[in-house]
This record gives sequence, structure tokens and C-alpha cells, in this order.
Amino acid sequence: MFSILVPTWNNLEYLKLCVESIQRTSVMPCEILVHVNDGSDGTLEWVRAQGLRHTHSPANQGICLAINRLAALATQDWLVYLNDDMVCCPGWDRALAAAISGRHGAVAYLSATVIEPTQTVNPLTIVHDFGRSAQEFDADALLAQHADPQREDIAGAASPVSVVPRQWWHAVGGYSLEFSPGMGSEDDLMMKFWVAGCRDFTVISASRVYHFACRSTARVRRNHGARTFIMKWGLSQGEFRRRYLQRAASEGQAWASAPESAPRASPVGRLKRALYGLAGDFPLGDVRAWEPEPGRLWTGPGSDR
Repeated sequence: MFSILVPTWNNLEYLKLCVESIQRTSVMPCEILVHVNDGSDGTLEWVRAQGLRHTHSPANQGICLAINRLAALATQDWLVYLNDDMVCCPGWDRALAAAISGRHGAVAYLSATVIEPTQTVNPLTIVHDFGRSAQEFDADALLAQHADPQREDIAGAASPVSVVPRQWWHAVGGYSLEFSPGMGSEDDLMMKFWVAGCRDFTVISASRVYHFACRSTARVRRNHGARTFIMKWGLSQGEFRRRYLQRAASEGQAWASAPESAPRASPVGRLKRALYGLAGDFPLGDVRAWEPEPGRLWTGPGSDR
């Protein structure tokens, strides 16, 4: 049912926890696909020893290209994007399967609920410290307490754990490379789903994943994803969430099917797009900054296994 796509960048101890949690907690049919960036810490050898299907690049490809490569190998109907520093909790896949079944074939962009050890500005995240590193991780406490607190599903939103139909992923083109190495790519994908007709964006409360947070993104040179989003769509990420995702959730199907639900650039977005176009080289400047050694990101068209 699920193809689980995991990009990793020299985070072997976290990747082991991630893969073990998938294998231990999953009850629905699934396959694990891993993209190994660099892998000089022993990750590549470990992935091969585990018999995991994987792709490899000698340098960090970033999220967009890595996940697109894995999606091309996926065989299951639904794709699940997990970071390598995430641990799946019991029932995570059963809750997603129930949500999918209840939609009776209607397209949806679903997410798991993320638990993190530190407070952030993200209201979708549950804050509970089960360890801030692989060495400090308290697996027993997570097992006992992951379901608390209970809360309702959250409509009109998405968390970093994306769960989407494989056919729709390929139909809209997956992650767009102009957002490489990845900041802003999630909102861009949601916008593409919206343009293609999806109106169901929901965070499933009972599907929970623990996230150590920022094990890879803290090391990467971040792109200006918010600026690229405005340059591409003519409105900000915040406007898209407020004017479309959240409004569809609050006003229902009648508004979601109305003509005004078609995306429209805002005056502020158009002004910012003009200013960014004059003041900076977006997104190509970000791409050049991210890839200091052109040509090292690709080792071949297929997988290592």
C-alpha cells in the first residue's frame, strides 16, 4: 500500500532508528526506498547490507531530486516521504490506511502528525521530548506515550510527513527542482495538487511520527524557498494557506468548487515578485549556491539495487 521514501545524508544512526521503526510498527504492505547522499559514514554499505532498494549520489542532491528519483522506483499506490531522523510510532500506517479507505477513492494530500522535542512556531506539531539525539532517544517512553494528547484531524493543513497518491505525484511532476535543495518544495507541491483539483489536505491525528528535527537541514545551505514560491505563483506561502487551504477547510465543498477557488496572484505577491526579480537571481542563484561542484549530484539513471 505504501512506498516509503527516505533521503539520507550521513545520518547513519538516525537512519537505523527510522528503518527499524518502519519495519517494527508497519502492519500495512509497504516498501522502503532510500536515497543515499554521499554515504561516506558507512550509510551506503549499511543500506546495501540490509538489502534495501536505493539510489546514490556522491554529493548531497537535496530533497527534490532525491525524492523524485525514489518515486520513480516506487511500486505501491501511495507515497510516504519521511526524513531520515524520523521514528514511526505504532499505528502510524493503520491510521493512514483508514483515512484513505474512508475517502472512497477521492484524491487527498494527507500527513502524519509530527512529535518534536522542542517548541516551534508550527501549531501542527506536538511537543514532547523523547530525546534530542539518537543516543538520548527514549524508545520505551515514546511507545507508551506517543498517542497523547489525543486531538482531532486538522483539515486545510499539511505536516512534513507527506502522504500522496503515486499517480498524482507523477501527474503534477513531483518536487520542482527550482526549490532545491528543498525549502519551499512542500508548499509548491501542495499548490500543484490544488491546481490539479485536490481539495483535501488533512493532518491525520492518529498517525504519529517522532522527529529529532534538523539533523540534515542544519548542515545544508538553504535556498530562499519563500521567494521562489512568490516568483513562481504570484502569492506567498502564507497567502496560499490562508486563502485556499484553510478557507476550503472552513467553508466546505461549495466554496472549494466555486470559481473563486482557482488560484489568483495577490497585489502584494505581484509587487514582491517584481522586486525579487530586480533585486536577486531567483531561483538560479540559489541553485548555484547549493551545488558548488556541478555534475557531482548524479551517478546514473537507475538504482543500485
